Amino acid sequence: MLSAGAVALLGGKETLAAKSPADIKNDIGILNVAIGLEYEGINAYAIALKSGLLNEAHVKAATKFQDDHKQHNDALIGTIRKLGGKPVEAKTLDEYAKALKVDLLKTEDDVLDLAARLELGATNAYLGVITAFKDPALGKIAARLAADEASHFALLNFDLKRPFSKAFAFGA
Repeated sequence: MLSAGAVALLGGKETLAAKSPADIKNDIGILNVAIGLEYEGINAYAIALKSGLLNEAHVKAATKFQDDHKQHNDALIGTIRKLGGKPVEAKTLDEYAKALKVDLLKTEDDVLDLAARLELGATNAYLGVITAFKDPALGKIAARLAADEASHFALLNFDLKRPFSKAFAFGA
């Protein structure tokens, strides 16, 4: 489980104490962006589940994916607190609904497409920050998060009957 992995990677590590305040601030900033992504995912799935547009199988998948995002978020929040930082707060559900333009969602495929686009965006964001962390243990966490997001994207894409368009589909 990622939250246990994050605690294991960061708990009691002397290397964190050796990091400069600027390095820790950099890592906290990246982690806070990740928390923002996870809040967006949690709330997007909440909106999807409330929409009434999903069949039973997709309700189960959306619930599972939302739970994954909650676990990711808990791990990221715990990591920021261990580093001495303050995690960002979630926006309101209405703010997410407006930003995600959920008023345009009319069909189940519309909902699945939105979820797939968000999962792809999160995958690419995590892949993009792996080497930006000053603490390599955090880069490993970002890689694990990217793998989870990529699996969500792949399953959603499969349900939408969309094949991958190219090799190296992620990280571009």
